[in-house]
Amino acid sequence: MDTAGNIAVDAGKVRRAARWRRALFFTLTLLTAAVATGMMCDILAANGLTDLKDAGLLLFYVLFVWITGAFWTALAGFVVRLRGGDPLSLKPGDLAGRPLAGRIAIIMPIYNEETTRVAAGLDVIWSSLARLPEQAAFDLFILSDTRKLEIAAAEEAAWRELTARHHACGRIFYRRRAENLSRKAGNIADFVRAWGGAYDYAIVLDADSIMSGEALVNLARLMDAHPQAGIIQALPLPVGRETLFARLIQFAARLSSPMLASGLAWWQLGEGNYWGHNAILRLKPFAAHCDLPRLRGAPPLGGEILSHDFVEAAFMRRAGFEVWLVPDDSGSWEEVPSNVIDYAARDRRWAQGNLQHLGLLPMRGLNWLSRVHLLTGVLSYASSPLWLLVLLLSSTVVILDAIHGYQYFPQGAYTLFPTWPQYRDGEIVALLSITVAVLFLPKIFGALLAMRDPRLRRGFGGGGRLFASLGIEQLFSILLAPAMMLFHTTFVVTTLAGKPVAWHAQERGDRGIGMLDALLRHKWHLATGILWGAVILTFAPRYIWWLLPVLAGMVLAVPLTVVSSRTGTGLWLRKHRLLLTPEESEPPAELAALSTRLAAGVITVEEEASPLTAVPAADGSQASPEPSTTVPDRVPLPMQAQPPRYLTARDALAWIGRWWSVNPTSTP
Repeated sequence: MDTAGNIAVDAGKVRRAARWRRALFFTLTLLTAAVATGMMCDILAANGLTDLKDAGLLLFYVLFVWITGAFWTALAGFVVRLRGGDPLSLKPGDLAGRPLAGRIAIIMPIYNEETTRVAAGLDVIWSSLARLPEQAAFDLFILSDTRKLEIAAAEEAAWRELTARHHACGRIFYRRRAENLSRKAGNIADFVRAWGGAYDYAIVLDADSIMSGEALVNLARLMDAHPQAGIIQALPLPVGRETLFARLIQFAARLSSPMLASGLAWWQLGEGNYWGHNAILRLKPFAAHCDLPRLRGAPPLGGEILSHDFVEAAFMRRAGFEVWLVPDDSGSWEEVPSNVIDYAARDRRWAQGNLQHLGLLPMRGLNWLSRVHLLTGVLSYASSPLWLLVLLLSSTVVILDAIHGYQYFPQGAYTLFPTWPQYRDGEIVALLSITVAVLFLPKIFGALLAMRDPRLRRGFGGGGRLFASLGIEQLFSILLAPAMMLFHTTFVVTTLAGKPVAWHAQERGDRGIGMLDALLRHKWHLATGILWGAVILTFAPRYIWWLLPVLAGMVLAVPLTVVSSRTGTGLWLRKHRLLLTPEESEPPAELAALSTRLAAGVITVEEEASPLTAVPAADGSQASPEPSTTVPDRVPLPMQAQPPRYLTARDALAWIGRWWSVNPTSTP
């Protein structure tokens, strides 16, 4: 610890570790993809390469890089967790008992949300914080962009009740914007410009976020202790939904996310990413460097930036501040859409926002790893049309071979002896084994980590039910993946075609999907699966077995969506302790309190919760416990976006010149 009370971080040690860790990670990722692509090339080249096969090989390499990156991240996280943690990661436990030095605003942007759920969640968060001596350092802002007047009236009424119940006048505030410019990013920027000067940090929540008081205080302590940290992202775990679809996601995320977060933190270190919520921002550098410019061009790829979080992380790194991911899996939760349709609707917004990152890649001054994060955001959706294209190319090659037959005497070859077809059975088995390992071993790693921890193992229902749940989750993941691939492909194509997304409130809660609604949403998926399967059965029936998982997912998309949206199915599995998570087996106090409040339909404050400290009035008296003002006095923090500047060919030549001056005897 230095004289200022900060945790001493050996910056040189972190830089050296970052270099070798990233070199190892990217080398293994690219090399694994190259080996797999080489094996695929050998299989295809045995009977001659064509333009279609060459195109398929290129796409195969790009996609294999994508999945092997996830594999090596999971393996890194598995090793880190086995060893008890990474000595270079941020650890909240190292700061226990440290007093807070800064003031923190907890901010929750909302937009046409269900008021009861928002109010209950805020009540839980505030009650949890009220038990801690550090509570006086926090204020809460409800930042509404709601357009519907009846919801806005309910929001203000809920704020007044919440403030009065907690005796928190001058501590909990409500503001509704007259114009919701720039969506969520503009909502947060408006807060910074109005009141950011009164606070050192802001903890950003989503409308469905829940965080414990300890988690909030730990984020603030980490910020105090690491003055070069501009953003610290907590790990939000999905909880709270009961449909089969949501419980599949909750189980998979609870099993693997802590391990994957440890792997990401291991190779990203202080150059991580920001996910837009359950994170803390250092407000002065955020205001100075993270206001979003308008992208050149018109929407959907130009104009206002939709997926602001990745961009704000990139701008924070450009300014020299660090962005950290804390892989600790305690005290931070969120909710997920309850069915395939709502999940896809959310992805439609995210797809357009992430594709906009293509326009940010050539922006000047960005850290190279920030560009990797932006490209990762693009590939998270662009990978779906690439997979679809690979499948279509492979089907086309097989059908053409079946129609034309094998050419034993190729045209133009003057020989008495036929060219016999060659088969690479060994290479096919090896490549298939590598692919299966890359896709499924991360889930096994997560299960093994759960098995070695008795409490965690019991939380998943025990060893047998854990692996049974893993089998159920994998089966549904395989069957649901083709429909999501087609959804994402449609989103990418429509965005590139110039059709922007509409901004609607996100559907929350356990919403079931009827057969007709599912059919309307999946009709083209169903038609595609039937037509594709019919063509394969007609021309190359033996190939149907390779495509069966994909075609089955398309043909069964309607009943899968309907069944997976049912709470009855999810609750039946929970009753039999399948797809169980530790948060369901032993609910943390905050999640149990949220369930109680929502079940009762009212907001109550627990008797044992001590009231928050009132803010003294100007005359020295204590403020009234009754809410009398929706917002505090303005303490502005200027926030102004700089016009974006982009790299040019001259910049590339200048970089080569600088590189050459440093390495005059080397070949660039």
